[in-house]
Amino acid sequence: MMAVSSACKEGSKVIMDNGKYVRYTPEQVEALERLYHECPKPTSLRRQQLIRECPILSHIEPKQIKVWFQNRRCREKQRKEASRLQAVNRKLTAMNKLLMEENDRLQKQVSHLVYENSFFRQHTTQNQATLATADTSSESVVTSGQRNLTPRHPPRDASPAGLLSIAEETLADFLSKATGTAVEWVQMPGMKPGPDSIGIVAISHGCPGVAARACGLVGLEPARVAEILKDRLSWFRDCRTVDVLNMMPTANGGTIELLYMQLYAPTTLAPGRDFWLLRYTSLLEDGSLVVCERSLNNTQNGPTMPPVQHFVRADMMPSGYLIRPCEGGGSIIHIVDHMVLEPWSVPEVLRPLYESSMLLAQRTTMAALRHLRQISQEVSQPSVTGWGRRPVALRALSQRLSKGFNEAVNGFADDGWSMLESDGIDDVTLLVNSSPSKMMGVNLGYNNGFPSVTSSILCAKASMLLQNVPPALLVRFLREHRSEWADSSIDAYSAAAIKAGPCSLPVPQEGVFGAQVILPLAHTIEHEEFMEVIKLENMGYYRDDMTMPGDVFLLQLCSGVDEHGVGTSAELVFAPIDASFSDDAPILSSGFRIIPLDSGTDAVSPNRTLDLASALDVGTTGNKAGGDNSGYLGSTKSVMTIAFQFACEVHLQDSIATMARQYVRSIIASVQRVSLALSTSQFGSQNAFHLPNGTPEAQTLTRWICNSYRFYLGVELLKCDGNEPILKSLWHHSDAVLCCSLKALPVFTFANQAGLDMLETTLVALQDITIEKIFDDSGKKTLCSEFPQIMQQGFMCIEGGICLSSMGRPVSYERAVAWKVLNEEETAHCICFMFINWSFV
Repeated sequence: MMAVSSACKEGSKVIMDNGKYVRYTPEQVEALERLYHECPKPTSLRRQQLIRECPILSHIEPKQIKVWFQNRRCREKQRKEASRLQAVNRKLTAMNKLLMEENDRLQKQVSHLVYENSFFRQHTTQNQATLATADTSSESVVTSGQRNLTPRHPPRDASPAGLLSIAEETLADFLSKATGTAVEWVQMPGMKPGPDSIGIVAISHGCPGVAARACGLVGLEPARVAEILKDRLSWFRDCRTVDVLNMMPTANGGTIELLYMQLYAPTTLAPGRDFWLLRYTSLLEDGSLVVCERSLNNTQNGPTMPPVQHFVRADMMPSGYLIRPCEGGGSIIHIVDHMVLEPWSVPEVLRPLYESSMLLAQRTTMAALRHLRQISQEVSQPSVTGWGRRPVALRALSQRLSKGFNEAVNGFADDGWSMLESDGIDDVTLLVNSSPSKMMGVNLGYNNGFPSVTSSILCAKASMLLQNVPPALLVRFLREHRSEWADSSIDAYSAAAIKAGPCSLPVPQEGVFGAQVILPLAHTIEHEEFMEVIKLENMGYYRDDMTMPGDVFLLQLCSGVDEHGVGTSAELVFAPIDASFSDDAPILSSGFRIIPLDSGTDAVSPNRTLDLASALDVGTTGNKAGGDNSGYLGSTKSVMTIAFQFACEVHLQDSIATMARQYVRSIIASVQRVSLALSTSQFGSQNAFHLPNGTPEAQTLTRWICNSYRFYLGVELLKCDGNEPILKSLWHHSDAVLCCSLKALPVFTFANQAGLDMLETTLVALQDITIEKIFDDSGKKTLCSEFPQIMQQGFMCIEGGICLSSMGRPVSYERAVAWKVLNEEETAHCICFMFINWSFV
């Protein structure tokens, strides 16, 4: 065993090698350190070469140099591990401090509630005499109430002293919310406790407007945290613009700013919101940094901002950020968002969007905390991610994607959008934009924008209500099965429109959708959002009335697809890009946004299980309590917003408008069909599973499959005990089991979990896959030649080979078995295939 001693005072190093101490001179140590940094793990030949290049080490044995390198690597590992443990210890210490403070705040809140409860109890137990004297004292009560209605402070004005008075009052009100009991906070439903959680998140209960609060630890200094959070455009996706109209320093070293801020509307059915704000940045006596703000709408004689067309003026109650430095680096941050979003100005069905504190927490409060954690990780672990892009470049791309989609959804006139005439049906709205800023995009390099032949951008948008289908499930389906709703010819046209050169009107082509390949690009720390490149293979670009084969690339941003999230909105936004994937390429965002309308403050179980066996088990165990599935039980409503943008030429604008309107209507129809299928299969009566129309119940079909297998092959298909339902055993069977219909063009009607994984599909989309799509040419020939044998003999064993998933990926299998499934009348119901030991190639 070798050990390393400390350095001698003379600067020499002493190591122990087989019981011998070897002393190195400072010059030798310096040479060894230099060689270590050049090559930490040299081979024997490399060590000999290094010794030859460094004469001062020539008299040292190679074995001793090898031992020195080993010990040096051990010391390096120990140093890194010690540094890591110190960082973890600092983080745990800071989190413990945060939890203790939160516990103190909760104890204060409990004491306050106990006091109120005692007061109300005394009030309700007053005797008859006390109640009788209440009438005589009513005048004093009214007088007292009138005194309480007077403002605590004199009217404010626009002078520096008046603004400072407003700022100090805002600071006090904000601190009472962040660390006090001014607002009754309840834990955010569905939040995962533990050291890896985003932090402590709470929403308001019983206060005016909507409010959310978050506490967390980030590895950034307070000044840097404040700088990031004040730059709302960099992290708040719903923010359209923030203008600082005036700024003045204060005597205590702080700053007061007057801001005008605009927020995008999340749907096409409501106007955006704007705010006229005062923001106060100051340093507290304990070294904490505070950034707080509030609306100036209700201040008397204060600075004013006239109403802005197409926006509803909303109120921001005292809100902000309390940032405290942490020992050893980093910051503890408290975030409070409190707004009155004027829900009266939107249709009644959409008012839950503006009355939900949970939605405010997810889209604003938690977004700020996540952004800080993301930047902190990038600072501590700098790296280059997918396609050679650095995180800051990828964040800029995601911001452009999101901003482009929000601009399309809102269609503000000052951005250059104008509405086209309707065709008499108001389900789809068409807008056109020919402004130079829209055509140029951001740093576009195609001759100062799009090709000269492209003269405008056309947008088709619509909103629709959905019921009984979770946003995460629907967006995940739209992402994984693009061919179910997208038109390949329009994808090819959109890709060609951003290239230099004329492109003609797309010609619809049924059934020509190329294989979809998803190439991961980047994701956030908690994987709640990820960016990817979609490669649509074997597509065609339409130029000069000719179809040119090629691949289509889409840059795609997806969020909210975790089915365990409670009340979470989901988005799927994409834009065609060139294969070169340059940073300054034009981006025309299109996509979907789904926001739940029933996300309130009531706790909802996040333990929803979406697998078939769980859904079936509910239906087969009688009146089983649905506690595990309470997250999706009952009627759930959500609003879906669709917006698609197209670049077009002057002479094609009318034709593209007609095409865009029809395309969005076809997408709406596809979404309605998919939503109905998802709600039927996942959320039917008693949460039972339903196979496609015309098929037997799942339990009956499973029994037919197992009985027919035993009849034709003489062995049992499933090996399960008497307590486990055969349906559950079949669902969890390791081999892929698929059933196809006995039609001229057989389609799949049922598959277990392994079968769905092999085909890379879902139960809803399974019925649209024909059997010929999964076999290559040799497999099709084998199937056609042996199919009569299956019908006559009842079964067939197939040698191993290759088949294809619905995404076009090759799948190898060791062997396969096909057999005829007989129903109760002993007539053929379907053909069942079992692919044994399959795997993706």
